[in-house]
Amino acid sequence: MSHGELRIQPPAATLDASRAWLTPVREAIGPDFLGAYLTGSVLTQGFDPRQSKVNILVVARQLDTDTLDRLAATLPHPKKKALQFEPMFVTRTQIEKSVDVFPIEWLDIQERHLRLEGENVFESLNVPRTHLRLQCEHQLRGKNIQLRQSYVLQKNHPVELGRELEAVASTFATLFRTLLRLQGETPPTDNAHVIERVADVFDLDARGLLTAHLVRYSEGAYKGPELVEMYRKFLVEVDRLVHAIDELPVR
Repeated sequence: MSHGELRIQPPAATLDASRAWLTPVREAIGPDFLGAYLTGSVLTQGFDPRQSKVNILVVARQLDTDTLDRLAATLPHPKKKALQFEPMFVTRTQIEKSVDVFPIEWLDIQERHLRLEGENVFESLNVPRTHLRLQCEHQLRGKNIQLRQSYVLQKNHPVELGRELEAVASTFATLFRTLLRLQGETPPTDNAHVIERVADVFDLDARGLLTAHLVRYSEGAYKGPELVEMYRKFLVEVDRLVHAIDELPVR
């Protein structure tokens, strides 16, 4: 499977709106503009514009303060009832120099992005797999501690627990895709299927592991004791997953 097949094609209206958003941004950067790419949940089947913003990665040769000033002055203002965009501005050098620091993030973007305009800066990018398992475990253990702390502090405030699940859903989806890559598998395009596959591979309860995704993307609203119980189930499965990855080889 090629990198391009690891994501779905967004609707034409989303692509048109993204390119319209990009026009003044590209002009503000000028000749230093290298490329712009859709990344993240907009390239998955679970994307809901009412819940998530469209992630756009903009790459330039340089981003000096004068360029940043022009971007600040021309960046399109969000409009109500319209697609919301969340840009990230980086230079090519920043990408190349940080692949050893953020291999999970750049590997995920390299394998799942859609070029809007410009060069394909990811085509020849070499993302090292060295100690990828340790880096994945580091992030999972950190999120595990965060979830436990939030549960202790917010158990009597279910709405806050729900917000915590919403906040971590996309991060866990990225980590779950990394775990499948470490198993030599190509992650599914849909995050729900990614989570189900991780549950299958590591002998976890898929219903519990899916709870953050469901709270983040379901149309229905979860309330009160139901949120607390969903949070508990997710925490239990993340605990089990952290123990399970101890058995993975360090590469």
